[in-house]
Amino acid sequence: MSPLRIAVIGAGVIGKTHIDALAQLPDARLAAIADPGAEAGALAARHGVSHHADYRALLEDGRPDGVIVATPNATHVPIGLACVERGIPVLIEKPIADTVEDAQRLTAAAERAGVPLLVGHHRRHNPILQTAREVIGRGDLGALVSATILYTFLKPDGYFDVAWRKQEGGGPILINLIHEIDTLRFLCGGIESLQAMRSSKTRGFPVEDTAAVVLRLRNGALATISLSDAAATPWSWDMTTGESPQFARQSVPTHFFSGTDGSLAVPTLELWRYEGGRGWLDPFTRTALPLRPANPYVRQLDHFARVIRGEEEPLVGGADATETLRATLAVREATDSGGPVRFDA
Repeated sequence: MSPLRIAVIGAGVIGKTHIDALAQLPDARLAAIADPGAEAGALAARHGVSHHADYRALLEDGRPDGVIVATPNATHVPIGLACVERGIPVLIEKPIADTVEDAQRLTAAAERAGVPLLVGHHRRHNPILQTAREVIGRGDLGALVSATILYTFLKPDGYFDVAWRKQEGGGPILINLIHEIDTLRFLCGGIESLQAMRSSKTRGFPVEDTAAVVLRLRNGALATISLSDAAATPWSWDMTTGESPQFARQSVPTHFFSGTDGSLAVPTLELWRYEGGRGWLDPFTRTALPLRPANPYVRQLDHFARVIRGEEEPLVGGADATETLRATLAVREATDSGGPVRFDA
């Protein structure tokens, strides 16, 4: 079986992450790079593949077996549609689009054409989350009561030297919160409604630096998400899972799932249950669940390859990713209106 030829459109940080992950797959290889940046040509040369400043030229040059789109959010839909029109399976980085309407348009086009569309919510491929999903799904915690998620960290002052990061849309709600919304949906199911508040008091920029979200899930459980990029804490997914090696890793939990029979801390995968009696005076047992670490980006691309070959269905398709986007955008809506946002079943 010949290796699949996978092209990458967008050679920024996340595009390079995908390129590195492709190098670890035996049945797929990098075919070409499209990016108008000056460094992209040198990157393509180092990997021995063709470079195109315009993605349309790449799509017409030898037609790859699949495409990874790692470009700015506003370009996801036009590039995705161009791939779909040519019958090329596509993996688009999150978010699928800037608006729910555009996400639905791209999803519908892919479904009509019968072209696989995947969205890069890479955490779902992390063994940590897959283990947590198994634990919650088989009822080890009993009926889910609550979920508490912390994503609080400190972006350095130099991060804000780029002007757009100080403006509306450049803050942690649209950049970081979407990961936590998708994690909650993946582990606990659908969202019925949410309320939220945001603040820009710490830095004083037009964009928020902190937000708090309260969600009611369709299974009846309640969830909270605390979000900030101005807090000196170790409590964030990136600093605790080892997914991003540039961060100094901290061995602390950041996500907490509580049920009537037990609770689970993530990413440490500590399962807490009563030994005998069930009440606050009774002792707990703590079980460290086994885990075999793996690179979620490599696993995601291995899955993409299997989808291209017709061996698997997309773990995160367009419709699924659209619901994550819908809930994330609703947080902004809730902070502006001061009231709840409800979702249709």
